[in-house]
Amino acid sequence: MLKVESIKRGIVIDHISAGLGYRIFTELKLDQVDYTTALIRNVPSKKLGKKDLIKIDNVVNLDLDMLGLLDPNITIVIIEDELVHEKIKLSLPKKVHGILKCKNPRCISTVEKIEDIAFYLVNPDTHEYRCEYCDTPYYANKS
Repeated sequence: MLKVESIKRGIVIDHISAGLGYRIFTELKLDQVDYTTALIRNVPSKKLGKKDLIKIDNVVNLDLDMLGLLDPNITIVIIEDELVHEKIKLSLPKKVHGILKCKNPRCISTVEKIEDIAFYLVNPDTHEYRCEYCDTPYYANKS
């Protein structure tokens, strides 16, 4: 039986769609930290069937926009003294800044190598965002 200890003070990233946990783990660079972390894959879930889960035995700053963009179903659980202190339910962010890159080779953001461009959510059902400069679509669920 797999046993993962409880966290005294830290974060649990819960309700990750099965198969996305590793990508989120590496995006957060948790594979490079020196504190205890756990990536648990394919955990049985009544709500999702299967899910991934990440436990971080430390308090860290998380980019909630990036996480919501990768998987809007995530729940962030803040742990204090081994108890749930707060739960944050993520969703698709209305606007993301500096996360996405425009795929239009003629966009000014590509030509001028502008790094911190914004994309606006235009269709939550398809996860469609649009570049602030050229209006080119970007589909967040297609990486």
